[in-house]
Amino acid sequence: MKRTISVEVGKGSTNHNSRKFNAKNTDPERTHLNTDFCNENIKKVYKELFEEARVRYNEKQPRKDRQIPDYYEHIRSGKQEKPFHEIIIQIGNREDTGADTEIGRQAEEALKEYYAGFQERNPQLRVFSAHLHMDESTPHLHIDFVPFMTGSKRGLDTRVSLKQALAMQGFKGGTREETEWSQWVLSEKEALAEVMERHGIEWEHKGTHEKHLSVYEYEKKMRAQEVAELTEKADGLKMEIDNSERTTQSLARRIGGLESGERKLDDIEKELASSPEYNLPDPPSLMTAKSYKTKFVEPVIKALKELVKTVLVKFFQVRNEYSRVLDNNGRLWREGENLRYEIDRLKEENKDLRHVNSELRKQNKDHALLRKIFGSEQIDQMILQAKQLDEQKKQKKKGWDAR
Repeated sequence: MKRTISVEVGKGSTNHNSRKFNAKNTDPERTHLNTDFCNENIKKVYKELFEEARVRYNEKQPRKDRQIPDYYEHIRSGKQEKPFHEIIIQIGNREDTGADTEIGRQAEEALKEYYAGFQERNPQLRVFSAHLHMDESTPHLHIDFVPFMTGSKRGLDTRVSLKQALAMQGFKGGTREETEWSQWVLSEKEALAEVMERHGIEWEHKGTHEKHLSVYEYEKKMRAQEVAELTEKADGLKMEIDNSERTTQSLARRIGGLESGERKLDDIEKELASSPEYNLPDPPSLMTAKSYKTKFVEPVIKALKELVKTVLVKFFQVRNEYSRVLDNNGRLWREGENLRYEIDRLKEENKDLRHVNSELRKQNKDHALLRKIFGSEQIDQMILQAKQLDEQKKQKKKGWDAR
């Protein structure tokens, strides 16, 4: 029997995955059939992976505002990387692989065996939550992981990075057709397909082409979607930069206010030196010491106490405001560094995609010319034969590898 394989990006709701609460699409009477492979606290996983690197990084920072007190919160509140990623792996669909059917139970066993090798295949993707659900319409597997790289020259030497984690596992992106993510997803589908075969299920390939679209037209469509996604990301980054600039201007005004406060303190100092309110006159002749104290000394002391109280209040206000300004400046500096890195990366990706689109246009012209000369039916037959030959080579290679 043949069944499709789907690998989708999940929302990362670990409480839902572990069934701390049940959604409307679940059957609580079947929840006991689920399998919980692991469910670790992500903050503890971050300590395990990154704490030593965080300490080394902080020791190199001369300024305290550039240190990272909590790496999980640093990533969670940042814009460059997600704290973790989730994939949902499913065999078949609700029409042909129901969770309460015999084929559904075969799919369950295949998914269990597939997960057993996941961490070994993916040493740079630290799994902390994994659950196989049998209480929904179709058996499916949620895997949540933290992608990390080592030997980084920027930031922590061990840090979160999906792109670099996949690169360390041998998935090199930047080609015209594929990214690190798409290569990795295909590799995981192939790993699951091998497991499925041992459980009597054949992989039914779908989604690799569309009706009425040639191969080149489909590739062009995929590239256009990627360009649209990158454009949307670039627009979002521009908005963040604009917001950061407005925040910086606001901080500049507040710092200007602090400088104004310093000028006011200078004015107070001058007033202390010259104002009669804060200075004792010479005692008049024939006035007793008691009268002099009551009439002159006590009012000056009272005025000085009020002034000191006012100055202290202003001082603490200024100090607190200045601390907030420093904290905000440090945060903005970190966000600016992240934004600059992301913008540079997007620019490079856009260059690659412009090259891809140019190549695809040339290929489209060549393809259209071939169809014109040989006819669409003959070209489609040639493409089908090429695919079949490629599949035979793959099967032959698998046969040799099995030996």
